[in-house]
Order: sequence, then C-alpha cells, then structure tokens
Amino acid sequence: MSIEWFLPISAIVFAIGLAGVIAKRNPLVVLLCLELMLNGANLALVAFSRMWGSGDGQIFALVVMAIAACEVAIGLGLIVAIYRRELPVDVDELGELQG
Repeated sequence: MSIEWFLPISAIVFAIGLAGVIAKRNPLVVLLCLELMLNGANLALVAFSRMWGSGDGQIFALVVMAIAACEVAIGLGLIVAIYRRELPVDVDELGELQG
C-alpha cells in the first residue's frame, strides 16, 4: 500500500481527536481524544518511515507511545484525586483549582 492511503486516515483520526478536545468538557473524554491525536500522528510517522525506508519514524512513534502512557497515568491520577475531593469535573472549572 502506498502512503496516499495512510496520510488521509491519519489526518481524519487526528481531526476527530482535535474536535473532541475542543468540544468536550469531561476530562476522561479529553484524555481519550488526546490519545486519538497521538495515534494519528504515530500513523503518519510510521507511514513516512516506511516510505523513506528507514526505522527512524518507527522509533519515534515508540517514544510517542511511551509519552502517551505517562500522560494517561498522570491524567487518570489527577481525575481520581478530583473525584475523591468531590470537586466539579467540568474541564472549564478545573482551571480554577488552587493549592
């Protein structure tokens, strides 16, 4: 398969994630949409890596996946702490947290 198949799918997945981050207010949904954005970028990296015949894009995609795993772990920890303190779970209101 040529790269012309991978790049539009990558752009569509990234755009769906971006629309979810902009439109949604639930922090869990925002985290899932961020993962969609990272997966779209990873698909483009792997496609370009395959096109040029090097493994650099694939290695970079693995690094991005490790960073995404760390981001989810920290994000879920914050969300659990917010639920335990019975604070509002609206993303717009979470910006007002102090201390």
